[in-house]
Amino acid sequence: MTTQAYRYLFGPVPSRRLGLSLGVDLVPSKTCSLDCVYCESGTTTHLTVKRREWVPTEAVKEEISRYLLEHDAPDAVTFSGAGEPTLHTGIGDVARHIKKEAPGTRVVLLTNGTLFHMEAVRRDVLPVDLVVASYDAFDSDLFKVINRPHSSLNPQVMAEGLLTFREMYGGEFWLEFFVVPGVNDQEKELANIARVAKELRPHRIQVNTLDRPGAEAWVKPADAEILKRVAGTLEAGEVISSYDDSRKRLMVSDDVEAAILGMIGRRPATLADFVSSLGVNVDVLEEVLDQLLKKGCIVEECQGRGRFYKLSNGPKD
Repeated sequence: MTTQAYRYLFGPVPSRRLGLSLGVDLVPSKTCSLDCVYCESGTTTHLTVKRREWVPTEAVKEEISRYLLEHDAPDAVTFSGAGEPTLHTGIGDVARHIKKEAPGTRVVLLTNGTLFHMEAVRRDVLPVDLVVASYDAFDSDLFKVINRPHSSLNPQVMAEGLLTFREMYGGEFWLEFFVVPGVNDQEKELANIARVAKELRPHRIQVNTLDRPGAEAWVKPADAEILKRVAGTLEAGEVISSYDDSRKRLMVSDDVEAAILGMIGRRPATLADFVSSLGVNVDVLEEVLDQLLKKGCIVEECQGRGRFYKLSNGPKD
């Protein structure tokens, strides 16, 4: 029996940090407070800091309940997708619903960290088990180069908001630093980031770099030497490791084509990503991908980690 498609859920996808993670998308694609040059989901089309119920909260909760009836619980349910989750005013309500429906599953928030100066955001995020917040630049000029923020944002206020949240939050808190070689990997900037990290006292500091095609072609992955140097400077920093695809594999939907389009609608993916996430035979995946390429639904792009598939703006019929 074919599982009805989900509008607000995607995955489970193989996460390099969280295992098999079921994604929850709370905002329309590319609705965000930043327009990061490295974003694997592409350029932001709706740059905003306005919080509202971007998608129906009750509809999201219904999909989560239905998914958990039809599938085994994933390792994590993660607020992520192709936009900033804390822009949605119902995030706390959805988080509490997940914890009620799947008490053994970790509720995770992947956030750019820009809105924690808002009291309502800090309050709404409290039910989440793990918050992974990004902080890529302390210098305002570098912040504008890397993160291309909404005009109301600056990295100092952002840090203050995260610090206030840390003082009231009882869950696990990780800080992620994304290395853009030649931009934010200089000694002075790393010293500032290290100082902010020390004040935030995260349980983990993670160093990340480009793994999929970014929004801007000039952004390149940091090499192993740069990553090692950055991780050392930030103290206790760790480089995010590749996902172990020997873990159990789940099938999202019997409709393989819909599952593929659902995955790459959020971010580009390789054949190996599809295998890990969907649990579908490689031959079947290759056949469906070939059909989607011929129909113009998707396009290929070669990067260092392999051949990535992403949505095309071309014809779908």
